[in-house]
Amino acid sequence: MIEFIVIVESGADARTATKLAERILTEQIDWLEPGLIRHIFNWSGLQAGTEYSCWSDVTKIIDDAKDQLRYKPPRYLGHDSRSVPLKTDGAASTKVLKLVDFLQKTRPIKAVIFIRDLDNQPERREGIEQARSEHINRQPQLKIVIGTANPKREAWVLNGFIPSNQEEQILEEIKTRLNFDPCIESHRLRSTSYQEPDRIRNPKVVVEQLTAKDMERERQCWEDTSLKLLCERGIYTGLTAYIQEIEQHLIPIIWSE
Repeated sequence: MIEFIVIVESGADARTATKLAERILTEQIDWLEPGLIRHIFNWSGLQAGTEYSCWSDVTKIIDDAKDQLRYKPPRYLGHDSRSVPLKTDGAASTKVLKLVDFLQKTRPIKAVIFIRDLDNQPERREGIEQARSEHINRQPQLKIVIGTANPKREAWVLNGFIPSNQEEQILEEIKTRLNFDPCIESHRLRSTSYQEPDRIRNPKVVVEQLTAKDMERERQCWEDTSLKLLCERGIYTGLTAYIQEIEQHLIPIIWSE
C-alpha cells in the first residue's frame, strides 16, 4: 500500500484537495473504481497513521521525529543549490522533503502534495517550487504536487458552484453588489474582513452565503461539477494548475502499481 503525503493548512483543505484528486484519478484511469483506491494508496501525514499534516505543525513533527525515530536533519542552509535564498514556504517545504527522504526508508511514500492558500502572496508558490526543483532528481523517486489556491481554498469551491433554483437569487444579489460573477472570477475576492463594506469581497463570506454553511453543499462543488468547467473557471485561482499537476504526477504512479 503506497502513501501520498498531504501537507495542508486545515482539514477542510485536505478534504477538498484529496477528494478532488481521487475524482480526477477515477475519471481518467478507466479501471480505477472509487472502491479500489483504498487498496492502492493512502493519503497520509508525515506521522504514521495520520491522514495529513499541517504547515503549522511541521517544526514540531520534525522535533518528534528526532526523538522518536532518531532522525538527524541535514544542516539548513537557507538557500538552494545555486545559492539563491529560499522564498516564503521554501524553507518549510525543503524541511518536509528532507524528512520524507528519511521516512522513505521504512514507508512506501511515492508522492508529496503541498496545498497552500496564496493569501495574496505569490511568493509562497515560488518557494515551494524552489524546494521541488531541488528534489526532483532525488532517489528513491518522489513525485511532488503543488496546489496553490488564489487567494484561498474557497475560491476553488466557488469555481465549482452551480446554483440551484433556490440559490439563483442569492447569487444574483451577490453579483450585483460585486459587479462581477464570484464563481467565474473568484480570484478577485481578496478581502479577509468580516466587516462591512469589505466582507462581500471575502471568499469565505461568499461561500457561506451561497452554501448556507452546509459542508455537503460545498462538497458538491468539487465532486459534482464537471472537470471541464472547473478547468475553465480555475485558470486564475490555481485550480486548473492543480488538476494538471494531479494528472502529470499521480496518474503515472497509479498506472505503475
